[in-house]
Amino acid sequence: MLKKDLRVIFKRKRNSLSENDCKELSLEIANRSLNMAIWDHSNYHIFFPVEKNNEIDTKLIIQIVQGKDKNVVLPKTNFNDKTITNYLLTDATLMKINKNGISEPESGIVVTENQLDVVFVPLLCFDKHGHRVGYGGGYYDRLLKKCSTKTIKVGLSFFDPIEKIENITQSDIKMDYCISPNRIYKF
Repeated sequence: MLKKDLRVIFKRKRNSLSENDCKELSLEIANRSLNMAIWDHSNYHIFFPVEKNNEIDTKLIIQIVQGKDKNVVLPKTNFNDKTITNYLLTDATLMKINKNGISEPESGIVVTENQLDVVFVPLLCFDKHGHRVGYGGGYYDRLLKKCSTKTIKVGLSFFDPIEKIENITQSDIKMDYCISPNRIYKF
């Protein structure tokens, strides 16, 4: 199936989830993340959810990262050039809601892409080969291209994989793992 069709289908599927479903499934995903061999690194990039879009509550994973005394790195979207700047989350970090309803840092300590050890990647769906469908802006593909080849890429999804995304391009970056409420997928 094509990305544009998958976006429509999986936005609809996600929007059909109740608030309680989202909470329970997000907790399952966060708990599954604890079973991964990714916790011996330092810098963990993770996005804040857009709750009105029924996105995964990543604040649970942020709590895990902080509980392990690791660095949480948050994205700030630059809509002009479709890039992401990474900021270290500290007690002094001021957060602001952007035009898409995403809470992100106003400013702070910049973390370069090659300093990111693990990147939790938002997605609408993924396939059995580790390819993902996001919202279509290419922000995370551009971010991941700049990361070290050792950076671990972890997709987060309420749903299990589809068989295959048909229109994958060279600019699409594969995930190393995807976590769904049912299991962890390794690619």
